[in-house]
Amino acid sequence: MKTASIIMIIGSLLLLGLFKFPLWNIMLGAPQYPDPLGMNIYIQGIEGVEEFDLQNIDGLNHYIGMKTIPKPEDMWEFSVFPKVIIGMVILGVIIGSLGFFDRLSYKYFLGWFLLMSILGVLGMYDFNNWLTEYGSDLDPNAILKLNNPDGTPMTYKPPLIGHQKLLNFDVDSWPHIGGYLMFTGMVLTLIAFWLGRKFTLKKTTQ
Repeated sequence: MKTASIIMIIGSLLLLGLFKFPLWNIMLGAPQYPDPLGMNIYIQGIEGVEEFDLQNIDGLNHYIGMKTIPKPEDMWEFSVFPKVIIGMVILGVIIGSLGFFDRLSYKYFLGWFLLMSILGVLGMYDFNNWLTEYGSDLDPNAILKLNNPDGTPMTYKPPLIGHQKLLNFDVDSWPHIGGYLMFTGMVLTLIAFWLGRKFTLKKTTQ
């Protein structure tokens, strides 16, 4: 059980990587931009991959009526998400520590994983809603007003994950280092649950 508990603690602590590394990355490439423009999405805010990327993206978006990229103070998520992650790290360390001293069942490891999974799904749902609003809530007085073949106004929602063609831009949206660290941490807590269960079953059969 001690090995399982240590893995549980390590898995929880990996979530702290979200404070250092981006959770997500969106890149925009086009013939006129041989060096693609990009933005890294952290749990505390959005930064350009290169120094002037956000300004250049906002400049392009202005012509088609898209809003400027939000600053941390413009979205409640950037103040709430860090608190949620800190809370889950603390909870995971407490659960792992209590398990180390046989004060808690290994089943709590799975409970942490399920709670984190629910929060992750809610976070992705919220992120997708923001992308939808960002790409479809356009200024009616925009310089360029483009329509789909059926006459409806064109929207510019980036993909939640994967590749998509928007006008002459190739847009790629994928998890970044922080996202992979979070996923790895969650997998480790599942491994901790499995090891804890295996240890408990072996102990009860002796």
